[in-house]
Amino acid sequence: MTVLMGFADAFAAVETAWSLRRSGMRVLAMERRGTRSPLRRVGGVEIVTITPPETDARAARSDLAELVRTRQPDAILPLDDAALWLTSQVDPRSAVFVGPSRAGVDLALDKSRQMDAAARAGLAVPPTDVVTVDAAAGDAVWPVVLKSAAAVVEVDGRLVRPSGAICGDRGEFDRSRDRLRGPLLRQPLLAGVGEGVFGYVDDTGPAVLSAHRRVRMVNPHGSASSACASIDVDETLVEPIRRLLASVDWRGMFMVEFLRDAAGVPWFMELNGRAWGSMALARRRGLEYPAWATQTALGIPRSPEAPDDPPRIVARHLGRELAHLAFVVRGPQSGAVSGWPSLRDTLRDLLTIRRGDRLYNWSAREPAVLLADTVGTVTALMRGRRRA
Repeated sequence: MTVLMGFADAFAAVETAWSLRRSGMRVLAMERRGTRSPLRRVGGVEIVTITPPETDARAARSDLAELVRTRQPDAILPLDDAALWLTSQVDPRSAVFVGPSRAGVDLALDKSRQMDAAARAGLAVPPTDVVTVDAAAGDAVWPVVLKSAAAVVEVDGRLVRPSGAICGDRGEFDRSRDRLRGPLLRQPLLAGVGEGVFGYVDDTGPAVLSAHRRVRMVNPHGSASSACASIDVDETLVEPIRRLLASVDWRGMFMVEFLRDAAGVPWFMELNGRAWGSMALARRRGLEYPAWATQTALGIPRSPEAPDDPPRIVARHLGRELAHLAFVVRGPQSGAVSGWPSLRDTLRDLLTIRRGDRLYNWSAREPAVLLADTVGTVTALMRGRRRA
């Protein structure tokens, strides 16, 4: 079986390729033309380039359609929101789409609809207003979090991933507004610890659920994890998550993200309709979600079997841990953010290695992958700071 997955520079790309390869599948990965991802260091993966949708969305659709027509993959597996948007717009021909239904794609890419659907399913949802950029500050009760309602959006023929902001007052909003694009979700700034519940959907519904808690975020303001720890699934969340996914006839992998506050309330943050960044944590525990979701979609037996008692571990991303240190040194960018990590504590935590620690994107047989991933992560951080 040949699986076309992408994009090659997605956080989960390397681990997903290893998962598919371990299960005997052939991996064909689409990469944005002009980029070089760490996935090129993974043996047995064929890289094919297409026009970046961020440059020309129409050309990207055409390139992908031609790729599907000529290479005839058995399955198409999106790894990030841009790929989910792109692959859902192209005729898969005879390939199986390893992802949400059409209604599921719409839900995954529309955060405002997610809030409504999560509330109907019985999950705790923060008070949320949908506002334009011009109206975002009008009656705001500071501090607020502003998030784009759209995960990605096509603007003037290019795919854009809109930014968000934490604003402690009107002045911080005014400094942020040029990078904001409406409609926006306006929510109160909640304090807590990020958690995620993961799985995939088979014929019986959500299967092989697992969970993690964030240990550190790349940017303490709020971002992807640089380190996360496995935890037990909160059983009170299982049935609401099942209702949420059933409401759109969900298929494929999913991640439901929460923020648990000091009172123990798990506030719904978002639903991701594709592979997630912390796939390494799942795979180090023996949870081969990419392979299982693809096998289910193709109608072939699940392999390998899920472990009865997955080990408790912490997964750390070396490049993102270094990026976390850089953000700590830079300091908070909003007066509304409290509890900023100290440099001393950060250095101590980063240099402490425990028995249960594991690394993202590490394989003793392919050590060059980790090196390429770390260099690429740090280089991207430096480029981003120069642009800023």
